[in-house]
Amino acid sequence: MQKSRLPNSFSLLKSLCAALCILLVVASAQAFFHKKAEKPAAGTELFDKLMVEKPEKALRAPDFTLQDLSGKRLSLKDFKGKLVFLNFWATWCIPCRDEMPQMEKLHREFKSQGLEIVAVNFREDKQTVKKFVAELGLTFRILLDSDGSVSNEYGAWSLPLSYFVDRKGIFIGKVNGDRPWDGKEARAFLRELLQRKH
Repeated sequence: MQKSRLPNSFSLLKSLCAALCILLVVASAQAFFHKKAEKPAAGTELFDKLMVEKPEKALRAPDFTLQDLSGKRLSLKDFKGKLVFLNFWATWCIPCRDEMPQMEKLHREFKSQGLEIVAVNFREDKQTVKKFVAELGLTFRILLDSDGSVSNEYGAWSLPLSYFVDRKGIFIGKVNGDRPWDGKEARAFLRELLQRKH
């Protein structure tokens, strides 16, 4: 009798441990990008209006290296000195499809001021992504995360997901879901970030 119970008990224990690990990962991510309910500090109004989550402490964005559509390998550190709008997306994601043309408008307006839009595609083949990019006339950086490892590291469990990374490679904010990136408030938000010296 004891021998027959042991595998079931061990299986249950493994399931409980796995569930606990998932909860800890989610809790850690929420703790880092936690929105405080208290009155916002000066200069955070645009963060609040666009629902951009601010990190509670300074944290460097993990570096990674991926190929672009031409086969060139690029790393996040290659964009040091620029404000990086880091976006995780897929062609089958309808909100991603909606916001991409708006991101293109931001790219054309602010690229000369130091904005670098880097869109990381989630696990799609090069031809599918190329067709999509040509269809929408996108000219900002597109990188291919073929195995999804970078997306997983950045917690891109739902798409789109965006981060803003400052000129030194430090997280500024996180955005779950799409936003009206070509709107007045979004452009004012970008201007504010681009004017920062750090």
